[in-house]
Amino acid sequence: MSKLIPYWAIGFVVLTICFGVAFSVYGLIPAGNVLTIYLFASVFVLAFSGFGLTISNFAGTVQQAMFMMFFFVITFIFLSGLYTPVANMPPWAQTISIFSPLKYFINVMRSVYLKGSGFGELITQFYSLCGFAVFFNTLAVVTYRKSV
Repeated sequence: MSKLIPYWAIGFVVLTICFGVAFSVYGLIPAGNVLTIYLFASVFVLAFSGFGLTISNFAGTVQQAMFMMFFFVITFIFLSGLYTPVANMPPWAQTISIFSPLKYFINVMRSVYLKGSGFGELITQFYSLCGFAVFFNTLAVVTYRKSV
């Protein structure tokens, strides 16, 4: 788990750079509090780190882990509502999108940036992301098998 700390730090640096690019190139300023985004980003990164650890527990090789992550990340992106609103997806895809942590984080980004939503309005997304973080990290611990 401590091996992930540099990646978390890099993720927050990239998020900060993205805020700068959004402002300098597109003139976008978040209508809400930026600290809300950082709070949700930290929970999202914790959830996805647990997901990555779980994948690495099941993968036999690095290449297999990369292919598995590619498959799941692409699926999460398509079901997140980033490209197509979830409400416009077929009912079966809307049901599956419930299991995409990225859906909740993108919802937070849109709500904070465009609507100025505060933490109180995003409590459902917060609990969902916390649930993913607990689930994936618990699954990573349970499925870990020590190799000698």
